[in-house]
Amino acid sequence: METGGNNREHSASHDGSSSSNVRATSGRLSALVCRAAGWESWVVEASAQQSAGSSPAARSEVAISVRGLRKRYGSFEAVAGIEVEVRHGEIFAFLGPNGAGKTTTVEILEGFRSRSAGEVSVLGVDPAHADGSWRNRVGAVLQESAPEPGLTVRECLRLYAGYYEAPREIEETIALVGLEEKADSLAERLSGGQRRRLDVALALIGDPELIFLDEPTTGFDPSARRAAWSVIAGLRSLGKTVFLTTHYMDEAENLADRIAVIAAGRIVAEGTPQTLGGRETMSARITFTLPAGVADSELPAELQARSGKANGRLTVESERPLPDLGLLAQWARSRNLDLPDLDVRRPSLEDVYLRLTEDNVQADGR
Repeated sequence: METGGNNREHSASHDGSSSSNVRATSGRLSALVCRAAGWESWVVEASAQQSAGSSPAARSEVAISVRGLRKRYGSFEAVAGIEVEVRHGEIFAFLGPNGAGKTTTVEILEGFRSRSAGEVSVLGVDPAHADGSWRNRVGAVLQESAPEPGLTVRECLRLYAGYYEAPREIEETIALVGLEEKADSLAERLSGGQRRRLDVALALIGDPELIFLDEPTTGFDPSARRAAWSVIAGLRSLGKTVFLTTHYMDEAENLADRIAVIAAGRIVAEGTPQTLGGRETMSARITFTLPAGVADSELPAELQARSGKANGRLTVESERPLPDLGLLAQWARSRNLDLPDLDVRRPSLEDVYLRLTEDNVQADGR
């Protein structure tokens, strides 16, 4: 999420709720992250408890609706009339570079920041006028959290459960994350992986319908990130709605049902990971290395006209990769050539994201 910058500075002076109030309110909300292996049992149990909230009918209902949302700080417009809709039971990824308006938007949805204009509904309630019963249905899970000093795992959960009207059962939640043997251990003395399990338990103890995940795997190694993805996917299986912000495109691609990209305060694209920004219709790239002694000019003329060379490899831009591959294969067979590093792919989600954000930031002049 955006760090520093004008948005944070302006918010402290112009909004009724300061950054410190936000952090105080979210003191009982923990980072949903996991470094240790062994989350498979959690995911299996989550799937077994799959609720009606993840049925097709429930997923068609709207959990978050944003219409014409604007946030101004003097003459600066951090959010410029965006529209977003998130359905119940889906994982929705909200992507954007630092300073794009991502943090401001999320904090408005969480009820931590006021808006200048527009309509916002989260679980059928305007967050600006939400009461305690609404907050019992919403979880805002931060990147990092610190354990409560001097409390055991069980005591931490008992403390946090007291913040909610209908919390999960404490012993059940401890078992869910595999901390039975550490239930009476001080939270401060847990290993890194165990601390992450406690974070998950604290995030689940209130049994929220909607969970905001803020950069949940920042700083994780690849295996820890994969384990965290299993936990997040398990939330979908439990019927939860997840609003995910991340800078990792592979994370969004693996987890999200739909993605929206914000740049310069505006939504510049929305779709599934496969269709975002017209990705499914973009030209494919056929890349290969010619064998020694074979010149580029020997390629079929149709492929030559669309080829370029970089780092010793040829790349052919193709609107119809299958016919082009057939032509290339026929040409190689006729000369008894092998192309062992042949690769065919459309632009990655990261390629699409960079194009969308760079073009719009340059146009806006931010």
